[in-house]
Amino acid sequence: MLEFDVVVLGTGAAGLTAAITAAEGGASVGVFEKADKVGGTSAWSGGQVWIPNNPHMKDHGIDDSREKAITYMMSLSRDLMRQDLTEAYVDAGPEMVNFLESRTPVQFYSVKDMPDYHPEFPGGSPKGGRTIECPIYAYEELGAWADRVTPSPYYPNPHITMSETPLGKSVPQPPSAEEIARRKIRNERGCGQALIGRLLKGCLDRGIEPQTECAARELILEDGAIVGVIFDTPDGELKVRARTGVILATGGFEWNDDLKRAFLRGPLTHQVSIKTNTGDGLKMAMKAGAMLGNMREAWWTPVASVPVEENPMERMMIMGQRTMPRSIMVNKRGRRFTNEAANYNAFGAAFHVEDVAKFEYANIPSWLIFDQGYLETYGFGMLAAGPGQAPDWVIRAPTLQALAETLEIPADELEKTVARWNENVAGGSDPDFGRGDSAFDCWWGDPYRKGQRDATLGPLDRGPFYAVEVRSGALGTKGGPQTDVHGNVVDIDGNAIPGLYAAGNVMASPFGMTYGGPGGTLGPGMVFGYLSGKHAAERRTNR
Repeated sequence: MLEFDVVVLGTGAAGLTAAITAAEGGASVGVFEKADKVGGTSAWSGGQVWIPNNPHMKDHGIDDSREKAITYMMSLSRDLMRQDLTEAYVDAGPEMVNFLESRTPVQFYSVKDMPDYHPEFPGGSPKGGRTIECPIYAYEELGAWADRVTPSPYYPNPHITMSETPLGKSVPQPPSAEEIARRKIRNERGCGQALIGRLLKGCLDRGIEPQTECAARELILEDGAIVGVIFDTPDGELKVRARTGVILATGGFEWNDDLKRAFLRGPLTHQVSIKTNTGDGLKMAMKAGAMLGNMREAWWTPVASVPVEENPMERMMIMGQRTMPRSIMVNKRGRRFTNEAANYNAFGAAFHVEDVAKFEYANIPSWLIFDQGYLETYGFGMLAAGPGQAPDWVIRAPTLQALAETLEIPADELEKTVARWNENVAGGSDPDFGRGDSAFDCWWGDPYRKGQRDATLGPLDRGPFYAVEVRSGALGTKGGPQTDVHGNVVDIDGNAIPGLYAAGNVMASPFGMTYGGPGGTLGPGMVFGYLSGKHAAERRTNR
């Protein structure tokens, strides 16, 4: 039987942060991964991390404080967030950043001007700074492990950072072809690949090599404490003993239909995470007597189904596309139903609105509608901006009436909706749903008009017209075992279960139903990974 002080389940940002932290505390650490490659959904992400009051904000002259951050987060709570976990997150975030930067290859910089997701709320930051990301990282530093990090299906060019895309700069500054060629020489990668690559190197530098294709099945419980894990592997059952702690960092349960039906508040049909997120950590924690929390929630996002040629997951996250001028979203009644430029997590709630008279979801199905002017200015999918038609899988019609007939929605309602939108755009505002009122709305949209209402407001008036059906998706679920401020899982009586920790999407998120800002998924994962690893290592010395 293998034996370590601390056993970490999962190799996303939460798990790798926990492993490094525990090792720095003097613990021997074993890291186990269900998939055949490491990195989880973190490696597929944009790699941004939301850390209020982080040490890099001062580089841009942005003032933040513990008090502002806590005020902001709790203003979004709706009584679903715990004050103690909020305070632990805000306090430990900058500490985690300083720790990683001083002890590992992980380095960050603050993303200037990128606003919080609800910047007008008390304590919000409309000028950004709370979002941090890693510089490009050379994967040649990983040696043989360079090919063992799962590649992202959503960022086909791994050699750029989020800040080099239209979503990450006031004016996009993509690297030149010459610079991309230079980066390819050393396999320099950005976004989630850079974050995971740096964290993985931090583990490898400490002699921690993740063991892949190890699916955790059961926790070993002795005298009320968790003392190990049983895995299913290609070579059979494997038992691993954990002298001081097991840290669950196994991701959510979005790929488990039974668990989704049991817990989520509404449909989640188009998940965009790694398919190994089937709730293994959740089920093990439940068997150990864990109290659950935040189970109805996910990191919601609108998603379209696309051909495999467009994306190997056959998914397209509808993010910036729905915020551009010359586009709106409508439901089956041909009507707009929300602020299309709202952050994707908040937008997800629109899919769960009930039409109680008809006993159906009011906004499923829905469509993103745009015109030829949109296509020529911004492109769509794999089609670059310029003359031409949208990809074949995008619905096309010469007029709004013909488009409505194809979609089988009321043509008169669609025409009235577009006329109303165009009228509002001419007036410079959206009195119906407030699109463009928030600094966040004006950050997304046209990258050359950031900060202005016309970054997101623009008429639909040039045929042909196009439509893409949009579904209820998620980056992952965010409910699971409740923890204390150290990441220690608690039982149904609120008492810590000795030796059991949780971090990332497997735990009951400290963010409740909300999303603080860009990087709000990776932020709590890494912070509670840090807190869990630290406490598990301390438990070793306090036994």
